[in-house]
Amino acid sequence: MAKLKVAVFASGNGTNFQALADGARDGRIDAEIRLLICDKPGAPVIGRAEAAGIETYVFRPRDYPSREAYEREILAELERRGVELVVLAGYMRIVTPVLVDAYYGRMINVHPSLLPAFPGLNAIGQALDYGVKVTGVTVHFVDGGLDSGPVIAQEALAVEPDDTWETLAARIHPIEHRLLLQVVQQFAEGRIRLDGRRVTIGKQ
Repeated sequence: MAKLKVAVFASGNGTNFQALADGARDGRIDAEIRLLICDKPGAPVIGRAEAAGIETYVFRPRDYPSREAYEREILAELERRGVELVVLAGYMRIVTPVLVDAYYGRMINVHPSLLPAFPGLNAIGQALDYGVKVTGVTVHFVDGGLDSGPVIAQEALAVEPDDTWETLAARIHPIEHRLLLQVVQQFAEGRIRLDGRRVTIGKQ
């Protein structure tokens, strides 16, 4: 069976990217990471991609007149490589209809909260500030809104009374890695179905 062709968008350290690259290399997911897209030259994730032998496309948004302008270039790069699934993994920009329309139902994002709670930046800090007893991780389709697309997978995690941002993040990150690999493999197996806002996972 041909491997699923994946592109990953990331802006920072890239631990989720690393989990995907390792999973593809080790055969835990039937996928090939074709490309890393990064909007921050010098971000650590770029070094991770280079170490893994994965192509990178790095750009500076301020060099373009609009989001749509750089996304048209990105779309051409994705299409040239035959990318079938786009994974936003710590990509800190809202995606416009240029990419959403081309990849709707084939573009996913991982977010460190149980959406729709705490969308946007610093979801871990938002959860701690609000005083919730449970938070978690969501993998969802991207629809162009702020973490507003249909939910594919979620996993809950208890917030301990003495949790700090650092301790809670340390427990959330492994869940992000596991859920991302799980969902990408389900895509590779053709098991994910989207109907409106309802996502169902077919049997293997």
